[in-house]
Amino acid sequence: MTNPLETKLARDAGIEVPILCGAMYPCSNPELIAAVSEAGAMGIVQPLSLIHVHGHDLREGLRLIRGMTTRPIGFNAIVEKSVKAYEQRMRAWVAIALEEGVRFFVTALGNPDWVVEAVHEAGGLVYHDVTERRWAEKALASGVDGLICVNGRAGGHAGTQTPEDLYADLCELGVPLVRAGGVGSPADFKQALATGYAGVQMGTRFIATPECKVHETYRAAIVKAREEDIILTERLSGVPVSVIKTPLIERLGADVGPLARRLLRGRKTRHWMRTFYALRSLRRLKRSSLKGLSYGDVFQAGRSVEGIDAVLPAGEIVRSFAAAASAED
Repeated sequence: MTNPLETKLARDAGIEVPILCGAMYPCSNPELIAAVSEAGAMGIVQPLSLIHVHGHDLREGLRLIRGMTTRPIGFNAIVEKSVKAYEQRMRAWVAIALEEGVRFFVTALGNPDWVVEAVHEAGGLVYHDVTERRWAEKALASGVDGLICVNGRAGGHAGTQTPEDLYADLCELGVPLVRAGGVGSPADFKQALATGYAGVQMGTRFIATPECKVHETYRAAIVKAREEDIILTERLSGVPVSVIKTPLIERLGADVGPLARRLLRGRKTRHWMRTFYALRSLRRLKRSSLKGLSYGDVFQAGRSVEGIDAVLPAGEIVRSFAAAASAED
């Protein structure tokens, strides 16, 4: 009988269980990344989180993770090019990650061509975040090896399509597809593999773990929340972000004002507006995630909260998901 865990993602990433712990700001701390990888899945390093939230030099942080697990880890490269200094910094970070032995990269928010070139030259692979077919086709034209399919059930910057519709749109493109969004239980994981996905990327489920260094109120909010408690707001970054409904979110509302909307649509002003929103959002997310509800009430989460009923160790999550996927119906 074919082992359902032996997918193209598992082979590409060199892992036993085709689950990625998605890169999260501010939640991707070294202990969480290492715990997921050590259990046979793959933790993804988010450099802004590692450096600016958890206080590690990038190279030192990567070596710290290596001291906790010798199994493969991944690296997240945001390739948005509107701020030149940020692009230069990301290029340096990618180079360091390659020097430290990372060979699996997840890119997002731009053209990943330079990452693909550098990683392929080192013998690695690149998967790219997409929300619809046009972005998938652009990423494939840049040479990426797989696609992270961000659907409308994802936390953070979610897509718009259902997991099934997004798979149907992309399945003929000839590369492995990874479902991102709406995977909170072992049954969700099994369903994703049955649909045809080569694996899943999870964020919300891994926040509700003891290894994730967030405030206890964040974990409690995820366990308590149900699907109807997740809303989209543009007030954090200028584009819809999936968060748990809290009093602050209700006060802020879902939509940006008319002036901000006009600036976000302008060819010359949209990048500056997005940068402004991003910097404000990062500060707020860091405060509320690490210090609790009284510091901002902004908790990113996806609709996978519906399947999350307890805080569990990361390794236990990976093992229970693997067992469910391997069990006969």
